[in-house]
Amino acid sequence: MAVLRTIVAVLVLIAAIFGLTPFALIAFILSFLGLKKPMALFTYRMAQGWAKLTIFLTGCPFTVKGHENIPQKEGVCFVSNHVGLFDILLALAEIGRPFGFVAKKELLLVPFINIWIWLLGGLFIDRKNLKKARRTMDEGIRRIKNGGGMIIFPEGTRSKGRTQAEAVIIPVAISGSYDVFEKTGLVRKVPISMIFGEPIPTAEIPPEERKQILSDRVYGIIEEALK
Repeated sequence: MAVLRTIVAVLVLIAAIFGLTPFALIAFILSFLGLKKPMALFTYRMAQGWAKLTIFLTGCPFTVKGHENIPQKEGVCFVSNHVGLFDILLALAEIGRPFGFVAKKELLLVPFINIWIWLLGGLFIDRKNLKKARRTMDEGIRRIKNGGGMIIFPEGTRSKGRTQAEAVIIPVAISGSYDVFEKTGLVRKVPISMIFGEPIPTAEIPPEERKQILSDRVYGIIEEALK
């Protein structure tokens, strides 16, 4: 069954890439004609539908809690533990609003995947070039300040600057996603969960204390949720 689930998941991915990409590109073009927000939402909804279908086809029991903690309009930074490649799929399925994320620059070389990262508001970062990496993070901060959303994974090296946007932070606790595929290379039917913690305001915390206080609070919430 694991082999069959893997084949189905790959076929759905291929179908989504070739079937939805033209519509996403049209939406991207229309965004320059004064329809930026509705087209961003349209593109996200397509990706969300694909993500939900893929999760369903894996057969994994999926538990989600805390949707009510997600602000729908203001700028927000989702801070999540990083378990596996499936994490972004879970985020696309459950965050419920357009958001961006930071991807390593090597993904620029992966056909179609690079287009979708770009269309969904993803940012490519060069971790070996500090100047370019800083510009990438500044762009993420700018988007949050303009009312957008970003998700970051502090375990990686791409999370610096998350406290500078002075936006609401939503801690996200994910468990089980590594076991879905990466553990064996085949799609396995395993329990996965995603918990959105209560919003943490950042603007009221003194800048010199913000980094340490927020790190302690966010990690504490995530660790407690994973127990």
